[in-house]
Amino acid sequence: MSGYRPYQYIERRKSRKIHVGKVAVGGDAPISVQTMTNTLTSDAQATIEQIRRAELAGVDIVRVSCPDEESTKALEEIVREVNVPIVADIHFHYKRAIEAAKAGAACLRINPGNIGSPDRVREVVQAAKDYGCAIRIGVNAGSLEKHLLEKYGEPNPEALVESALEHAKILEDHDFREFKISVKASDVFMAVAAYQQLADACDYPLHIGITEAGSKRAGTVKSSIGLGNLLWAGVGDTMRVSLSAAPEEEVLVGWDILKSLGLRHRGVKIISCPSCARQGFNVVETVQTLEDRLAHIKTPLTLSIIGCVVNGPGEALMTDLGVTGGGSGRHMVYSAGKQDHTVPGADMIEHVVELVEARVAAIQAEEAKEKAEGVVPELPEMSSAK
Repeated sequence: MSGYRPYQYIERRKSRKIHVGKVAVGGDAPISVQTMTNTLTSDAQATIEQIRRAELAGVDIVRVSCPDEESTKALEEIVREVNVPIVADIHFHYKRAIEAAKAGAACLRINPGNIGSPDRVREVVQAAKDYGCAIRIGVNAGSLEKHLLEKYGEPNPEALVESALEHAKILEDHDFREFKISVKASDVFMAVAAYQQLADACDYPLHIGITEAGSKRAGTVKSSIGLGNLLWAGVGDTMRVSLSAAPEEEVLVGWDILKSLGLRHRGVKIISCPSCARQGFNVVETVQTLEDRLAHIKTPLTLSIIGCVVNGPGEALMTDLGVTGGGSGRHMVYSAGKQDHTVPGADMIEHVVELVEARVAAIQAEEAKEKAEGVVPELPEMSSAK
């Protein structure tokens, strides 16, 4: 809690912990960021390349669709060549789920209710047990069971939750509890209400998302509203931002949501002004350039880029490094909240990149020293389980 104010504290819902491969989900584990490939899974090389781009963006878990036997055959190579756990997305065809488990999938995304007969469900669950797979129960407002649509008249939060709990009972009846649940809808209000109700009804880890959110810009806004609402309330153990965009874009937005709420920290967090006539340099271009130049940084660091002295010094007080626009073509550089030196405008971007990289190197050296000495550094956290 050191370094945070009471109004910044988020108390996370208490949930049981499961594992998706090497990634813990639920309990006190960090909220993981997921995405899904949009290549043909049967094209192993294209899928691997797409997953590697998502890995560079910081993804924790990747889902791939397995609609046919060619896809599950390719899965073994995909799993072998990437560094993150793979979730196999399965609908209807129980054999695909068994094949995916054998091929090394870390998790099976299924609805037990649409897998088929009880015997088929039993076979899928047994395969998950045999090969160490988790399961995600994936309920979607667009594909609710007929009996629930007849009962409620239309998709609604209550129907989503009832569907999820029915599926959970199927797995529980097979003595299987290594699963997480999602209740997604494209309507933000419905999705948020469903997750809130489900969070109160069970202690299973929740995979949160607003499904079919839309384009990069519109989907980012929609997802930020829905997922931000849930995360702020402490609900959510793993998340996917669903965008009609490249998978790595989903990952970047997911991280930005978590960083904005202080729930996870990765890379350089830039605090910047929208710019105005007072700016001493072109803030918009500077920020865009720095985001690109600093994209390779994984160590958490905060950087303020403010165009003038109205808010610049105040923002610099709360960041590791900062720049405030000044007169005569020179700008003030702050370190740990204090004025340190000035830099000519023409040299500013290169100078800031050098400062960030030097600060990161110093942090990494200190962490390596502490690790060698057996010291576990205490990192401030803004969230905890109830």
